[in-house]
Amino acid sequence: MHFDPALAVHPEPVPDFIYNPPTDEISVLWQDDDLLVVEKPAGLLSVPGKHIDHADCLETRLKSTFPNCRTVHRLDMDTSGVMVFAMNGEAHRHLGLQFERRHVSKTYIAMVAGHVKMEKGTIDLPLRCDWPNRPKQMVCFEQGRRSTTHWKVLEYFDGATRLELTPETGRSHQLRVHLMACGHPILGDMFYANPAERRGRLKLHAHTLEVHHPVGGKRHIFTSPCPF
Repeated sequence: MHFDPALAVHPEPVPDFIYNPPTDEISVLWQDDDLLVVEKPAGLLSVPGKHIDHADCLETRLKSTFPNCRTVHRLDMDTSGVMVFAMNGEAHRHLGLQFERRHVSKTYIAMVAGHVKMEKGTIDLPLRCDWPNRPKQMVCFEQGRRSTTHWKVLEYFDGATRLELTPETGRSHQLRVHLMACGHPILGDMFYANPAERRGRLKLHAHTLEVHHPVGGKRHIFTSPCPF
């Protein structure tokens, strides 16, 4: 994939935000005294939004069953997949440092528009907020923060490609903007894909998450099967 400067700033406005969260039961992948690992469904906020109508979220739902759980990281509302929560203050501090120091490994599965010609590669494009159109992000070589995504092709379809994505950094909308800027937007992306490519859910799924357990440091890999 090659960066196309013409795609660095998407000219279309942010679509109207209509929040209609799914009612699916939250699937628990792991639970002990320190960790809670779950599968977030697409369309559900990770944490409450500012508007009162956006109070329903993964964090709120989990707290009704696990009142001590604490949010460690987030996924975009339309992204599904693995999320880890801390069950106490010490675990929260430990996990937070792992994310801050990039000791956490993550892979995502995405379906993108078009056929990606190379088998694998790396995207290095600095990102910053597109302030007039926030929460959208944009490529900016003058003010952007370093952002790196490794990718490889998994499968080809008619007019689409399934990719495995491994982000080295964790910028807001990083995977979505990187792929859009290379001419292969993620299907179903209401912010960055062309109108003809926006049908259905966002085809982005947090497939694996690898962390050190806060007690003892054992490395754990949690996996959520891709639903598309």
